Amino acid sequence: MKLEITVTEVNEIIKSLPENPEPFFEMMRFELQQAVSTYLDAVMRAELRDWLGRERYARGNGEVNHRNGSYARRFAIKGVGDVRLLVPRDRRGEFHTQVLPRYRRYEQEIARDLSLMFLCGISTRSLSAISLRLLGRRVSPAEVSEANRELVEAVEKWRMRDLSAEAIRYLFIDGVNFRMRIQRRVEIVPVLVAIGVTEKGQKLVVGLQAGDKESAASWREFFRDLKQRGLHGNQVMLGIMDGLTSLETVFREEFPKARTQRCQVHVVRNVLAKVPRKLKAEVAADIKPIFYAPSRPQALEAFERFREKWQAAVPSALASLERSLEACLTYLDFPVDEWVSLRTTNIIERLHKEFRRRTRPMEVLPGEAACYRLLAFISLKMELHWRSTPVGKVRKNLPFFQEMAYKQFTQES
Repeated sequence: MKLEITVTEVNEIIKSLPENPEPFFEMMRFELQQAVSTYLDAVMRAELRDWLGRERYARGNGEVNHRNGSYARRFAIKGVGDVRLLVPRDRRGEFHTQVLPRYRRYEQEIARDLSLMFLCGISTRSLSAISLRLLGRRVSPAEVSEANRELVEAVEKWRMRDLSAEAIRYLFIDGVNFRMRIQRRVEIVPVLVAIGVTEKGQKLVVGLQAGDKESAASWREFFRDLKQRGLHGNQVMLGIMDGLTSLETVFREEFPKARTQRCQVHVVRNVLAKVPRKLKAEVAADIKPIFYAPSRPQALEAFERFREKWQAAVPSALASLERSLEACLTYLDFPVDEWVSLRTTNIIERLHKEFRRRTRPMEVLPGEAACYRLLAFISLKMELHWRSTPVGKVRKNLPFFQEMAYKQFTQES
């Protein structure tokens, strides 16, 4: 079908453009689809001609194959929409056009766009609902999932990439749980995560691996995998983690030259859990001078004051704080401008927050591979953000923050 329009109709359309330009664009889209359809039909007919070796209606010698009409097919093209095509065929059914991919109803660029929108947070059902408006044809949720599977190889290549070129000084280590469907059952599957900080202060996600975050064996295997991928264990100086004892023990065994920093936030939570509700605010306020002291001697003096005040009232909380005190003050032996980053696991907790925000609408992840796809995309996005916020570096155009972070980094001030 060919759309024809007269000069009078063109003039009417031009006059109506200021008030209602939509018919003009609709007509333009239709003409574009028709032109693309005509072009592709001609290319496929020429392809069949070359395959048969003779022009239409030309006779062949001996027993030869013949044209056998065509069949209708729809194919979605990015920027064009759904195009109706007539694919030529031969009598023996041996000809297959190379113009259109077999068993595909849209081009590869659309598949990439579907994957990108899914990774950015649009669910498969939502994508299916809006695909007709955005892409020119409706895409089923199963097709969206199939398009995402093509990312598996690229994700695995990134996840298992070589780390030998990265000079990692610090490691932020933690695990995060996800609900996954494993063999038709919904299971809680932990994923072990490691963020490395280079000598220049840049943060990189160096490890994502499913494993039991309460198991020393899982963490040992995780660390050994990092070293097998090229991580220089003798260059790692500090590991920042929560208070899991087995994790600290395994870390020191696998990185004998490194020290451990226990997250102060986790320690405070553990201490306050042993304090009556009426005293929590006061106890928390008295802990701050310990963890925000400008030097180790001053931190120990603040702890002694805390001991004298609370030994009789909350002895269990005091014992909990005393057991973790040295592990909480390791950061004081490192550059002052890095203290704000090394005191806690906030850096990796921020990454976990992004993980949960993206996966919350899905409720249940379809499997480990799907989980890695999402986490890899989120990690890469976070790494782009981290480029402007290296550890220990404060922008020169923020003098107030620099002064607060470096010169007045105490709770009392």
